[in-house]
Amino acid sequence: MNTAADLRARFLLDPDVIFLNHGSFGACPIPVFDAYQRWQRELERQPVEFLGRRVDALLDDARAQLGVYLNAGPADLIFVSNATVGVNTVARSLALQPGDEILATDHEYGACDYTWDFICRRTGACYVRHPIPLPVSSAEAIVEFLWSAVTPRTRVIFMSHITSPMSLILPVAEICRRARAAGILTIIDGAHAPGQIPVDLAALDADFYTGNCHKWLCAPKGSAFLYARREHHRWLEPLVISWGWLPDSTFVSRHQWQGTRDIAAFLSVPAAIEFQQAHDWDAVRARCHTLASQCRQQLADLFGLAPITPDSPDWFAQMVTVPLPPCDVTALKTRLYDDYHIEVPFVTWNGSHYIRVSFQGYNDERDLEALVGALGEML
Repeated sequence: MNTAADLRARFLLDPDVIFLNHGSFGACPIPVFDAYQRWQRELERQPVEFLGRRVDALLDDARAQLGVYLNAGPADLIFVSNATVGVNTVARSLALQPGDEILATDHEYGACDYTWDFICRRTGACYVRHPIPLPVSSAEAIVEFLWSAVTPRTRVIFMSHITSPMSLILPVAEICRRARAAGILTIIDGAHAPGQIPVDLAALDADFYTGNCHKWLCAPKGSAFLYARREHHRWLEPLVISWGWLPDSTFVSRHQWQGTRDIAAFLSVPAAIEFQQAHDWDAVRARCHTLASQCRQQLADLFGLAPITPDSPDWFAQMVTVPLPPCDVTALKTRLYDDYHIEVPFVTWNGSHYIRVSFQGYNDERDLEALVGALGEML
């Protein structure tokens, strides 16, 4: 069965907390976490055999299964601990010159904004955060609006597949198509995409795509990937120079062979894929999107504020961001958790306040009712 009650029993989450924040760090099902711990125990049983003789074959197999899931060749994928590491890996490898521009939206994840600010201070390049105003109405308008900021100095376009603050699904495929025709590199931050929406890397055709497995794919913490098109393999440098740094090294070996580390989270990604396939995750995602749509409308009615997107899976999936009236969001979040046992994040973006609500397979209508009821009492 794939009801919320059945799936809730398969997660390790505190039953006394209404958990509406899957988007921040994810949550791992018990069978996947068991696989994770089995790999850790196997490593400790014979560390030299595991890390000295078996590690490459084990990681190759896990990458191959992830590659099937993402429609990407395993030779074009490496495991990283999170999407921010993936962004850093590419950003630090770029041969940027003073005056070069990295074009992004003003909806990007803060840690990645910091990454580009750091890179620009070192290289003299410029990080251009082009505003995408709310509400949004059409993908074509977003494409044209972002493209209007492209200049002869634009070397890179960096953007999220699903934005962290506003939960927007952005039209990355069309941006990648235009950028390739213009000779501009594309780096896509897919932190929230795998497991929440279908990700077909061959169809997206980005130069680089990094995504988390520990969020919506429900793998253990510390599991993510970086994809790079084949022509970029030779110049993409690892953040850690170790035994993989050899004259005849490949993209995978340079990044995969980095000394002693716990690779159990990487090896558990196939278990996460299998868990979702076994529980008809397409249907689970559809049910969660319905909850997100209802949440969006009920909170809009409660606050008397218009939603930021049309009501469509083209714009949001299992995670939805809703504007709030003027309020003390810190006090509101604290009281929601302390008095109502509801875990949900609040966002301050461009001076306005929002609530970002995530619905995963373990959530149902009662969780939504509890949130709306609590906010109605407090606001």
